[in-house]
Amino acid sequence: MAGNEPLDWDHNPFLKPWQRPAPNAVAGKGSIEIPSDVRNMIWQTRPAAPTAYENRLGDALVEVFASGAVELADVVAGLNKVGMHAPDGQAWTETSFSAEMARLGN
Repeated sequence: MAGNEPLDWDHNPFLKPWQRPAPNAVAGKGSIEIPSDVRNMIWQTRPAAPTAYENRLGDALVEVFASGAVELADVVAGLNKVGMHAPDGQAWTETSFSAEMARLGN
């Protein structure tokens, strides 16, 4: 990399998709990167900047956890109480919240 590209510190555009480890018949093949060929941004593991929705959800979760929520039911109730709705505009349910966390975690 030339090093002249503008830096975008809120996400890692060079993030490689995660792949399940698999044995390799050739020792070391594919496990060593050449440092000059890869930008090492270890503090960012997302491929794009967070959306406004993701930022609002994160802020709401901080507030809910700070209020003492621990169990899933408490988190869902807390999000609904602070007015942070699911992406479809509806109140959260345990099922919809779990599905959204799975989607965002991929």
